[in-house]
Amino acid sequence: MTCLIRESAVAKAVSSNKYNYLFNKVSGQFFRWGTTKKDDPSMSPYGPEIADIEISTSCSGVNGKPCSFCYKSNTQRGENMSLDTFKKVFSTFPKILTQIAFGIGDIDANPDIWDIFSFCRENGVVPNVTINGSRMDEDKYNKLSNLCGAVAVSRYSPKDVCYNAVEQLSLHGLNQVNIHQLLSAETYDSCMELLDDAKSDPRLSGLRAIVFLALKKVGRGKTMNTLSNVDKYRALVEKAINSGVGIGFDSCSAPMFLKAMTEHKDYQEYETLAEPCESLLFSIYVDVTGKVYPCSFLEHSGFQGIDLTKVENFMKEAWYNPEVLKWRDKLLSTTCGGLVEGCRQCPVYDIY
Repeated sequence: MTCLIRESAVAKAVSSNKYNYLFNKVSGQFFRWGTTKKDDPSMSPYGPEIADIEISTSCSGVNGKPCSFCYKSNTQRGENMSLDTFKKVFSTFPKILTQIAFGIGDIDANPDIWDIFSFCRENGVVPNVTINGSRMDEDKYNKLSNLCGAVAVSRYSPKDVCYNAVEQLSLHGLNQVNIHQLLSAETYDSCMELLDDAKSDPRLSGLRAIVFLALKKVGRGKTMNTLSNVDKYRALVEKAINSGVGIGFDSCSAPMFLKAMTEHKDYQEYETLAEPCESLLFSIYVDVTGKVYPCSFLEHSGFQGIDLTKVENFMKEAWYNPEVLKWRDKLLSTTCGGLVEGCRQCPVYDIY
């Protein structure tokens, strides 16, 4: 299997007979197609387009209080991925990789974070990160704005921690600033409140989008409940559309989003834009030790982690590993009889 990769300072393109993409490094726009523009490939045959890499599990929460719903059950006593380990992991990836979404707890937990981000930039990959908004200062805002393509700030209580960080990132020149908001039965009213705040709070004037994350009952998140009410979900989406607030969802949310919008006049457009679970089809997750799992929620699901610090041939030992092929078959089989016919959904967690 071969493909042609073309790259400049602002764009990256991959071309082959059955799989193609075009990625804008500045705006983040990404287009993928198969033999023709109407074809939608079921996976990337050449490796992951996006990597989700955990570089720290140390987190003191917001204002020193660990979050009661943390799916990783992180505390201040965590582990960091070193720059050397990251370089080993990075060196295994095929050149089609476009972006890395970094997972951290406290922004200052890993002393190698800025060197890791710089290394990505030097090697043509855009680093993105989600922060909790705490422990920020002028230097960190400058570095995030200069090195990252996008930064998401998780919204917890008190919400001012999040809103102040969004404002500062915008003032420091970052155009892609998002808010990550957990969506569950318990947080629904808070999600609706966030949509109002996005229109009324001047600190959020530079906000690009609110990204709603579906609850998975794992870790400390087991104490909460998923949002299974389709009417409530639809009301949330329609409120955002009617108010002009930019929104997005994690891929876990695609089936519920499409189910809620089935009767909408723009459903076909939404169906095109919604990317259902892409774990080990187009994306890859690497934990703090350098091991591959389908996603960050499945480290303890029975999947045998693949240690990228020890592989010599990524395509053979990781991307086409028998364990990965088994997962891929399981995920692709969920398109039949699910919440929305033809839409992949999580084969492990009952999200809705």
